[in-house]
Amino acid sequence: MRFPLRLNYDLTKYIVSNKLNKTEKYPLVLMLEPTHLCNLACSGCGRIREYADTIQEMMTLEECLQSVDECPAPVVTITGGEPLLYPQIHELVAAVLQRGKHIYFCTNAILLEKALDIMTPHPNFTLNIHVDGLEETHDRILEHKGAFKTALAGIKKAKEKGFRVCTNTTIFKETDLVEIEMLFSKLEEYGVDGVLVAPGFGYEAVGEKLFLERRDIEKKFVDVYEMSKKHRFFSTPMYLRFLKGEKKLECTPWGNPTRNPLGWKAPCYLITDAHYPTFAEMMAKTDWKKYGVGKDPRCAQCMMHCGFEPTVVNEIGKSWKDMLEMMIWNMT
Repeated sequence: MRFPLRLNYDLTKYIVSNKLNKTEKYPLVLMLEPTHLCNLACSGCGRIREYADTIQEMMTLEECLQSVDECPAPVVTITGGEPLLYPQIHELVAAVLQRGKHIYFCTNAILLEKALDIMTPHPNFTLNIHVDGLEETHDRILEHKGAFKTALAGIKKAKEKGFRVCTNTTIFKETDLVEIEMLFSKLEEYGVDGVLVAPGFGYEAVGEKLFLERRDIEKKFVDVYEMSKKHRFFSTPMYLRFLKGEKKLECTPWGNPTRNPLGWKAPCYLITDAHYPTFAEMMAKTDWKKYGVGKDPRCAQCMMHCGFEPTVVNEIGKSWKDMLEMMIWNMT
């Protein structure tokens, strides 16, 4: 199977329970950012720019775990910033796993090799490593010479120790898709379990020159979709069909709620209009009808997975064809 049996079971049970209870809005993945500190200044990163004034602030371990307990999502993505800079990161991981949650641990891998000496594989734990191209491209985007070799060394060591590893690749305006296919082949040689791929989001603080507009995304992802037939993608087929313009989807901004040192970020992982002290308050007070393509100009070019992959979950049950496609994709 493409995903571990336990993850499939827990997600299915959670989704069915919400459907039976007629819960209209429920989260799938908690995006937990215990710190925005980072050891890189990547070209396309909005976090280190948006939170420049508060970048030294961190959540306490107790606040992190309270957030995990508040949010019913079965999956927790620990991200940042660079989470390996968080002083209590190993205690946080252990405590989240003890709660029966599934973790996707997002890292740029600069500190990963050393951290792996302390970390222990777990069936509910997946390393998610940022890789945006082959050596020259990746090092340029991360603005750190040697970042690509460091990432590969981290992947190699993680696989040798028995960790489940996926990678996350952002497609920018200048991305060479021939190079990306070469990258995926190389990552497979290193034993990567799967790849996630998505277009970059045009953060205002970063500028527009890096990012694709919707029509350009659709053109590029025609080729990316073809790659998904040859490589082990974790991005769902419906989402990829959406990216190439074949499928229409509305955003589900509450699907991946974000908690960071300032509070619960609203309305979504990408756009910040407010921070709330509790998950319940964020869900209740956010005017969800205001957001989405055609509603808020900041959403116009967005096709990011954090907003649209949760939509896929709701759409699958509406069509036997989509359900069959998802089942075949997950089993192969």
